[in-house]
Order: sequence, then C-alpha cells, then structure tokens
Amino acid sequence: MAQEDYRKALRLGQKEFRSSVLKGTYPYLQALDEILEHTAVEYTEPLGVVNIPLASIVGTKTAGRKTAFAGNFMPLLDEDTEFAQKWNALCDAHLSVGIRDPIKAYEYMNKFYVEEGNKRVSVMKYYEAMSIPGSVTRIVPRRSEDKENKIYYEFLDFYDLTGVNYLWFSQLGRFRAMDQAVNSRPGQPWSKEDRRDFQTAYYNFEDAFHRCGGARLPITVGDALLKFVGVYPYETIRDKTGREMAAELEKMWSEIEALTQDEAVELSLEPTTQAPPLISRILPLEQSRLNVAFLYEKSADTSAWTYAHEFGRGHVDEVLAGRVFTKGYDNIRVGENDDEVIERAIADGNDVLFTTTPKLMECSLRAAIRHPEVKILNCSLNMDHPSVRTYYGRIYEAKFLVGAIAGALADNNRVGYIANYPIYGMVAGINAFALGARMANPRAKVHLMWTGEKGVDALSELEKRGVELISSQDAGLPRGDKHYGLYRLDGEEPVPLAMPFWHWGEFYERILRGIMDGRWKLEGNEAGRAVNYWWGMASGMIDVLQSRSLPRGTKRFAAILHKGLCSGTIVPFEGELYAQGGVMIQAEDKQMEPEEILRMDWLAENVISQPWFRDYARLSYPRAVPADFRGKWVRFVRYRVPSLSSDRHEGEEHGLLRRRRMETARKAKMTYFILRSAGTGQRFSLVVNREQGEPQREECTPNGYGFCVTSSPFSLPELPWA
Repeated sequence: MAQEDYRKALRLGQKEFRSSVLKGTYPYLQALDEILEHTAVEYTEPLGVVNIPLASIVGTKTAGRKTAFAGNFMPLLDEDTEFAQKWNALCDAHLSVGIRDPIKAYEYMNKFYVEEGNKRVSVMKYYEAMSIPGSVTRIVPRRSEDKENKIYYEFLDFYDLTGVNYLWFSQLGRFRAMDQAVNSRPGQPWSKEDRRDFQTAYYNFEDAFHRCGGARLPITVGDALLKFVGVYPYETIRDKTGREMAAELEKMWSEIEALTQDEAVELSLEPTTQAPPLISRILPLEQSRLNVAFLYEKSADTSAWTYAHEFGRGHVDEVLAGRVFTKGYDNIRVGENDDEVIERAIADGNDVLFTTTPKLMECSLRAAIRHPEVKILNCSLNMDHPSVRTYYGRIYEAKFLVGAIAGALADNNRVGYIANYPIYGMVAGINAFALGARMANPRAKVHLMWTGEKGVDALSELEKRGVELISSQDAGLPRGDKHYGLYRLDGEEPVPLAMPFWHWGEFYERILRGIMDGRWKLEGNEAGRAVNYWWGMASGMIDVLQSRSLPRGTKRFAAILHKGLCSGTIVPFEGELYAQGGVMIQAEDKQMEPEEILRMDWLAENVISQPWFRDYARLSYPRAVPADFRGKWVRFVRYRVPSLSSDRHEGEEHGLLRRRRMETARKAKMTYFILRSAGTGQRFSLVVNREQGEPQREECTPNGYGFCVTSSPFSLPELPWA
C-alpha cells in the first residue's frame, strides 16, 4: 500500500517538476539559507511548538535536501532508494498511529522552511492534512518600504493577539479589519474559544472558496473571507459547513472578483450625456413603469436628512407621475429590523430601492446578493461593492462657496464651523469652507468644533471666542431649530445667510430616467468595479441657497463663484495647499485627484481646532532639516509586548515571551506611557523603543500616538531644542 502511494506521490512530483520547467520557474524546494543571504534580519525568536499549516510550508532550511522534492514537496527520487523506503515507513506510521513527532522549522514572512522532517511534511501533504506540529523559530526581517514587509509586520501584531498563523492578506490594513470583524473586543487578545471557532470557520470557508474556483484568482483565502464576513456577519456563518458557505459565496461572487481589480471603484463625477441606444428609443428595452422604494433610518418629522430625501421623493412623484410610483419606509432600526424592512420593500414589488444612509449599506448588500433582479442604491461614498451602487454629492463645492460668503462677511476675521464626525467627505467640506473663507479674506480663521466631543457645547464655546458667523449642519426641519447653514448670531434668534442645498430630487429623477431609457447599463461596471455617483454643482444636485439679508455685493460675488464652480474654471483644491503648521500638501501646479479628496485626513492651515498634546508638553513645532545636517537620525517605534493573558504557549513556556520582552524593555530603559483606552476604558502601557534610523527621504505618516508605524516607518533628526 505504502509503495503504491509512493508511486502516486512520485508521479505528482514529476508532474510538478515538468510544469515548473515549462513555466520557467525554479522546479525544486526553496532554501531559506539562500534567501537570507540577501536579507537583513531584525531579530529571531523561538515560538515553541505550534501547529504549522501545511499549505504555508514552502521549502527547506538548507540546500542539502532541496532537490529530493519538487516545489509541491512531492518526492523526485526513484522507488528503489533508501529515501523511498523511509518515505514508505512514514506512510505506514501515519496510517496506523499517526505522525506525532514535531518537525523543526523556521518561519520567515509567514512561510515555513523545514530543517528536520522534510519527508514527514511530504507524507502529510500527500494525504492532504491541514497542519503538522513543529518547533518553530521566527526570523524577522528588517523593516522596509516593501509592501510584503509591511503586511508581515501587520501580521506580527495580529499574531500577538490571536496566535493565528494560517491567515494572510494581499493588502495592507486587512489584519486589523479582520480582528474588528470577528472579535467582540477588537484589539484585545483572543480566547481559546475564539481561536477554535475562527479556525473552524476559516477552514470551512477555504473549502467553500476552492469549491467556487477561488484558486484561479490572484487573491488569498483571507482576502475573500474578509469580504464574506462584511456581507454575512461572522456570528451567522461560523457554524456553517463548507458546502453551506459555498452556496452563499456563489451568490456574491462578483464581490469576490472585484477584489482582483486594481481600481475597485469607478467614480461617476457627472451625469452621463451619452444618448441611450437607438433601439431603446424606438422600442424601449427597459421597463416603462417603475416601482421605487425609499428607505429611511428616521422619519421626516424628526430628521432634516430624511426630510431632504422625502422632498426629493416628492419631486419624483411630480415630474415622473404615471411612470414612477414611489413608497417610503421610515424609522428603520439598523441591526434590528433592517433586513426585514428591505425584504418587505422587495416583496411589495419595488424594482428600485434607495437606502438613504450609509448605516443601511450592509442590509442593502445582503439584499442585492439575494435579489440581483432588483436595483439597489445606497447613499454613501467610496464603497467597493459591485452589487450596490452608491451615491453622494460633492458637497465640498457648495461648502467652498459658503465659506467665501462667510469670509467676505467676517468683520473680525473669525468664522465658526460645527461638524458632526469625520466620515468620507466631511474633512473635504471643512477644508473647502476654510479655503473659500481665505480666498475672500486672507486673514480669516475657521474655528472648528465637533458636536461629538463630550462635555463641550460647541455653540457656547464659539460665542466665548467672539465668533458671530457660524456654519452648522446643512439643513434643518421646517419648524425646528434654526441653527443650520451659515448664520449670524444676533440675540436669541440666528440670522440665516446661506446654506448648502441637497437637491436629491434632481439626482433621483436622472437615475430613474436612465433606468427607463437604457442608460443604466451604459454606466455599468464592465470589469466588475463598483459604481459610485459623486456629482457636483454642475449637475444641479448640489446648490447654495442665499438669504435676502445678504448684501448685494456679496450676492454678486457668490454668483461669480457659482458660475466658476459649475463651469470648472474654479476648483477648490487646485494650486498650492498647506495644512496646519504650514506643512505643504500640494504644489502650485497640481490639482487634487478625487481619491485624494475622498480620503483627506488633514486640516487647512487657517483651521483652528481643539488643543492637542503639543499644548501641554515640551514639543517643538515642525522645522525643516538643515541642508548641511550630518548628525544622527532616530526613530521611535512601539515596542511589541504580548498580552499578559496570552496563552498561545503551553506549559512551562507560557508567558516566557512576554516576560523576556518586558525585561528587555526595562534593561534598555525604554520610555513608556500609561494610557487608558477610549473604547474599553482599560489602562495599558505603551512602550517606545528608540532606534537608530536612516535619513528620511520619503513622506511618512505617524500613528495616532505620533510614533513610527509598520506601514510607514520614518526617522527624525537629532536637532537641539529651540
């Protein structure tokens, strides 16, 4: 029996060998020693005995045995060799009592290389086992700008929390996203039960992924699983079998294929002017009558946002009467009855669904996968889901115009801005407002307040600072609070001046007409990319309403700006741009790309925000490095210390790694901070290691603490205090 198995394994090895030769790739096992000849190593550490995923074992430690195996670890030596006899004996042992002796291996970049036990690995791979125990030593490369290196350092942080070594991603940021998706306490160590449940779910999903043909895609199982749990919550799928997962995965396969796109999102910046196909004008191919549902988290009586969309629905009822029939569904409780309400809307016969808040995206996505015949659009931005189209307006254009009006009227050069929370597009709106204010008044300062800040009354704080002109939420209820748009504080009642206006009806009308005349398909995602509508003032979707109390000269000024914004001769984020502290963001001859605007994470230099750490500590403001500087460069790196509750090591080895690292930190007299988590309220120590650095040649971004991060390591010069 074992001899026949060896023959089969030999044929598999020979096949792999021939295939590699034809492809021009190396036909034998990789040797780690050869790889490390050209690699700078940061440190090594023993991990003890761990379960090694067989799929992650890709080579041998030394070059001595590499030619005995093909690249898939199947044998290449003849049947009559001593090698074959030992391989056969291991086969017999595996089938009778199992292979239990741990191999000895090295882990590098989350790939494993065998020092002792190559034949055991070969046998286990032949029998398609999932893992094999092994005594592992980790070899950690020095940090670099290489993408794989950055992903690996993210993996190290994830491994410290989870002990999971079989998961890998092709893009940065996904290890953290997976922890947030499956861990009830993100950022906290996983329990044994967490690890057991995740392992079961992972391997079941891996089975489903391969059933659906995932091996042909240039993505990892982890990439696909992260997308999967974004549609079906982890709690609902972790007990499903591979076959059950495969049935659900097939329905959302377009979402998985979208992961293979370099640019997953197609931005539609203006309404299409392309004429519908001639045949559709003669004999319409689409429906001549549409039933359309509008789904709201709140009601028009209690929410200005819902009121604005309801106003847009009324516009549709009026201009498309007899062709489009609409129905509203309000007061949806997200996470409670959202799936139920959206299914009811579909059961009511609606062909098109507009879900009017980003909070309804998840239920929209699930519904779109279940009902591909229904067109579903969600009011959000920069979402990479081909199954659901998203829509929003370039509100920053209107904010720029309102900011210019505010700057022109600011007698004391002070303007207030009250924002909710920094979602996509919010920061761009703040900066556009500030740039507009500065254009009209070079001395204008924008005092930014956040409504979500605990213990702070934004309006009262602005009044204390002597701010009379304030920009707040875009719109209000007809009979509600009057503190919206741009207004002047004058006694008890605010005096309205101008306000951005969302003409949702204009957007809804254009989209529905496009569906009926065949343009919907012309705007479609040819290569599996998601379609995001992000229209501006030129489309009529966004506008600025002006008060009668505005001075005549200010109105004329605003009219000129409005015309320029619609024609494209005025572009808010064009030319030289500076962030707070005088940091240059963009050169004079540049125009900011849409993706840069969407992901904007800086504030314009004339924005005054709340005090930060700098105001309470001995820190210098940024300075340029002297051209003749020849001194030392240093970097400050968060020192990774495993959690005290970590139990990935068993028996005597339990906790040794943590204690060893803590002792190292104390001996080196590393700086540490005692912090309290805003999320959990728990205190923790943040240990910082001071390391020798190299002269910084590229832009970098520190983490929230101001320290070097895995994804963007950076160094600072040793300059004397000013």
